[in-house]
Amino acid sequence: SVSPMAALACASNVRSLLLHPGDGAPARSFYSQPYQPKVGVVEFLNGVGKGVETHAAKLEEAVGGDLQRLLETRTLRLKKLGVPCKHRKLILSFAHKYRLGLWKPWAEARKVQ
Repeated sequence: SVSPMAALACASNVRSLLLHPGDGAPARSFYSQPYQPKVGVVEFLNGVGKGVETHAAKLEEAVGGDLQRLLETRTLRLKKLGVPCKHRKLILSFAHKYRLGLWKPWAEARKVQ
């Protein structure tokens, strides 16, 4: 059985770790490249990569250069614009991540291997 004093000490240790995680260590130091400062339709599609950027001109014209309209675009509209299934899936997936704040395009295009 754990004594009440030991349990209290353990709880305070956990609390200090939760309140001050990794003091002294830079947060997310493994990111070497900065994020794109202003994201437009072309930057977004270049950030997705994997061949999606080939549709940049067509999509930018369709949404009027407004990234917000691209983020709200549904699969049927992309299909009518002639975007293949795999690319539609990538665009919609990354648009969802971008809206939630889980993903942003890099400032420099990453090398695809």
